[in-house]
Amino acid sequence: MRSLSTALAGIALLAAPVALAAQAKQPMPTDYPQHSMDRPQPPVVAAGKMLGDAPSDAIVLFGGKDLSEWVDDSGHPAQWTVGKGYFQVKPGTGDIHTRRAFGDVQLHVEWSAPTPPTGESQERGNSGVFLMQHYEVQVLDSWHNVTYADGAAGSIFGQYPPLVNPIRPPGEWNVYNIIFHAPRWNADGTLASKARMTVVMNGVLIQDNVELTGPTAYQERPPYTRLPDLLPIELQDHHYPVRYRNVWVRALP
Repeated sequence: MRSLSTALAGIALLAAPVALAAQAKQPMPTDYPQHSMDRPQPPVVAAGKMLGDAPSDAIVLFGGKDLSEWVDDSGHPAQWTVGKGYFQVKPGTGDIHTRRAFGDVQLHVEWSAPTPPTGESQERGNSGVFLMQHYEVQVLDSWHNVTYADGAAGSIFGQYPPLVNPIRPPGEWNVYNIIFHAPRWNADGTLASKARMTVVMNGVLIQDNVELTGPTAYQERPPYTRLPDLLPIELQDHHYPVRYRNVWVRALP
C-alpha cells in the first residue's frame, strides 16, 4: 500500500518508456460470415514447457538471473537482492519498476512471504504489484493473519477484497496471473471506461473482471486523472524481504 502522492511522484522521474509493439485488434464476430475460412487464423504461440513458464510471445521481466529489466524510482539500476532463481526486496532501497511501459497486459508474478513469519495484519510480508504504477494488487502474508479485507493478499488494494483466500504458507510460492485493462479516455479528456482487472491466485479466481474506482491508495479513494497510455509495472518495497520469481508479461490486443 502507498499514498497517491507517492505514486504520482514516480511519474516525473520516468525516462521515455519503451512501449510494447502494437498488436492486431481482435476482430468482432460480425466482421466475417460465421465459420468463414477467409477469417485470419490466430497466431501460433508456443506455451511454456512447465506450468507458469513464459509463452513465446511474452517479455520476460525476470528469468532467474538479473534485474536488467528493472530500475528504481530515480532511474538507476534496481538494488534489490538477486538469489538463485529469485529476487528479493532489499528493505529501504525503494520501489522498483520496469524499464518498459505497458497498458493492457497479462502479467504473471510468483512471490513468497518471508519465513519465519513475524508481525501481524499489514506488518507481515507486505509488498505490492502495481499495474501502470497506480493500480495495486496487494502482496501480503495472509496465512492465518487477519487484516482489513480490502488489504489482504490478492485484494485490489482499498477497493476489492479477494473472493476467497487461497494463500500458501510463508516460504512457499504463490502465483498471480493478472489480466489488466487500462482506463480509456474520450477525445475531450473525459473518462470513457474505467480500468478493469481479473486475478487468478494459485489457480483460483479471486478477482472477476472488477471495475476499479480509480487509482488505489491508502485511506483515500482518488478519482481518475488522465495519465500516459503506457506506464511501467512496479513492485513495492514495504520494508519486508518478500521474494519474487518467474515474472513475465504479454501485451493484450
